[in-house]
Amino acid sequence: MKRLPLLSACLLLIASVSQAAVTVTGDVQVPGPVELPPGGRLSDVISVAVPNAESYWLAAGLLRQSLLEEQARLKTGVLFDLQVLRREALIFDRPGRADLATRLFEKVSAMPVTGREVTVLDPVAIEVGFARNVRLSDGDRLIYPMRVDEVEVLGAVVEPCRLPHVVGQEARDYLQGCAILGDAEADYLWLIQPNGVTRQVGIAPWNRERGQVPAAGSKILVPLKNDDLDPPIPELNQQLAEFLATQLAEVVH
Repeated sequence: MKRLPLLSACLLLIASVSQAAVTVTGDVQVPGPVELPPGGRLSDVISVAVPNAESYWLAAGLLRQSLLEEQARLKTGVLFDLQVLRREALIFDRPGRADLATRLFEKVSAMPVTGREVTVLDPVAIEVGFARNVRLSDGDRLIYPMRVDEVEVLGAVVEPCRLPHVVGQEARDYLQGCAILGDAEADYLWLIQPNGVTRQVGIAPWNRERGQVPAAGSKILVPLKNDDLDPPIPELNQQLAEFLATQLAEVVH
């Protein structure tokens, strides 16, 4: 009789394993939940969902349950630093910067914590072994958006700008199409590629970097100036860029 509880526990464990699933949405042939075999990997899910060839694989997102807590802390840190920036800007009589901090606080507050992991989700690259065929977990999500042909400029700007993507155009050149505030950091920008990879790019005459070209669907963060405050907030712009990188392009059908 003592074996019955053990047998029941084993059956429950088997049932829970068989019910594990990853949900796939966006421009795929078979959207919805995909049963995940024990030790299941990206290729197991992609082979069932079949992303369409015209979907924008570079901007696809893998959303991991295991990263939600870490990214929630990142969001909290960004919001805290924006509040500090607003307070210091008011103390140092920079009302425009205080307003900018308030606007960005509201924008970030409305953004979801996604759990996005930076990884290559190109089905062909995964199939031939050029990209990591990572293991997945129950509750993970895959999103394959359609292509967008624009670049968004945001941060220390009058209004966020969505500009046409120009093949081969340097990141700094997109700033000419957007009204930049005097409260912007003038020496750098942050380039956020559609796959979630971020990079600080020098744009001043003394540190100018060439070859930093945004792909379609990229974001360019114009950093907020804060080194003239006491104390400065040196990690604000990097952490803001990292959180923006967790946001995905809108899925359009």
